[in-house]
Amino acid sequence: MEQNEQILSCILDAGELLLTAGAEVGRVEDTMARMARSYGFERADVLTITASMVVTARHRSGEILTQTRRVTRRETDMRRIDQVNALSRAVCAAPLPLEQLRARIQQIADAPNGQSWTTVLAYLLVAGSFAMFFGGSVRDGIAAMICSMLLYVLGRAGALVQLQPIVLTIVQSASMCLTAWLMVQIGLGQALDKIVIGNIMLLIPGIALVTSLRDMIGGDTISGLLGAFEALLRAVAIAAGCALVLMQVGGGA
Repeated sequence: MEQNEQILSCILDAGELLLTAGAEVGRVEDTMARMARSYGFERADVLTITASMVVTARHRSGEILTQTRRVTRRETDMRRIDQVNALSRAVCAAPLPLEQLRARIQQIADAPNGQSWTTVLAYLLVAGSFAMFFGGSVRDGIAAMICSMLLYVLGRAGALVQLQPIVLTIVQSASMCLTAWLMVQIGLGQALDKIVIGNIMLLIPGIALVTSLRDMIGGDTISGLLGAFEALLRAVAIAAGCALVLMQVGGGA
């Protein structure tokens, strides 16, 4: 009995890794159910929303187990989703021993989050190119790239101290907007609005919104609505952070 509980706990750990990495609810529930069946559970009923996970499973031996998990954070990590999917396929093909399963899940959880020079380059290219795409000059593009590095640093720092996403978004947008205004004042940038909009593109929760819409289309209405509302709050936080600065500096005038 204790081993079945530990196996179910490991399956819940795998589902939590998926959910916190930004996977859609349908993927999380299906992965957990498949892994449970591969370990001898005849039926696994999984309920997942953005903040909670509940699984009730009936083993072929007749025992029924229920476990819950509170989820307090979500991010976007495609690398982690891919690794958990690979583990799930391996388990369904040939169930791993409990200790090996636990070690594989812990290895995925402890792996670096994938932040590297490619992420920095993406920040630079996205901010600079969008600033110029919306009508900014080359100088505006350079200024936007400098501001994007501030967003990157603040994002890493916020993750380290586990700052709430909404608060972090307000801090990032306000700091970025103030830096953009300073760039214009010293003459490096020319159009404040173009510099700001180039960096706002980095903060828009596009993946979260698309995932929530996919959840709703797949029938997970509650999770989809919660995800959409969270994305809306992030958008409001972006606007609030920029407004706080622009109202103080007179809109860049």
